[in-house]
Amino acid sequence: MSTEKQRVNEAAAYIEKKLGFRPTIGLILGSGLGVLADLIEEAVVIDYSDIPHFPVSTVEGHASELVAGTIKGRQVVMMKGRFHQYEGYGAETVAFPVRVMKELGVQTLIVTNAAGGVNTSYEVGDLMVIQDHINFMFRNPLIGPNDDELGVRFPDMSEAYSRRLGKLAHSVAEKQNFSLREGVYLGLLGPTYETPAEIRMIRTLGADAVGMSTVPEVIVARHAGIEVLGFSCISNMAAGILDQPLSHQEVMETTERVKPKFLQLVLGIIEEL
Repeated sequence: MSTEKQRVNEAAAYIEKKLGFRPTIGLILGSGLGVLADLIEEAVVIDYSDIPHFPVSTVEGHASELVAGTIKGRQVVMMKGRFHQYEGYGAETVAFPVRVMKELGVQTLIVTNAAGGVNTSYEVGDLMVIQDHINFMFRNPLIGPNDDELGVRFPDMSEAYSRRLGKLAHSVAEKQNFSLREGVYLGLLGPTYETPAEIRMIRTLGADAVGMSTVPEVIVARHAGIEVLGFSCISNMAAGILDQPLSHQEVMETTERVKPKFLQLVLGIIEEL
């Protein structure tokens, strides 16, 4: 057994003792979107600091709690607050909780993020189904010796984001009388927002939204055989588009505004999984 597998087992064993059930759906929620945790029934809340080998989130809008329980009759485990490489964590550390989710029994992962709109047809407050991503973090959480118990050495990423789940998301949104965008998410290290020149480059590369998370988590999820559905909340238009400075405050204000729509969408999806 590799050291990584041992660490995963120790973290999962601690959580299992607290839960008493095996969740099948995992959720990782971005800036300001952790309110979904308030809707979990019979919730068990565990501080990240209590879980063996777990890092701790240091960013405003990200709590540091693992919350598990029932939503719409489905057993779920949720990261209320995620980790980022710009906090000083390695890619493998950022994605470590995904391995733990797999060990707990998770088969489907829903990831969300707050992102800058690169596609000029987008508007602040849009919700985008992530169709694919571009890893401009230039770091991969799978670098190093591979443990075949965790996944294959060279995992396929041709369908990093499940087309089946993407269609389901559009179907649920249609029933709720709104439409979703669908596009490519580009992940950067941060923590600085991008320059206008970088945004022009990113648009040329084919991305529709840009952010500082999600990519390492999705890579590890696919390595583990977990099916992934991803969303970006377009929390601001990227640098140079509206000729105004960017701020985390704007991100938080936008996610607060779209919260009701986002919550209903995720609840509807979970109900149909």
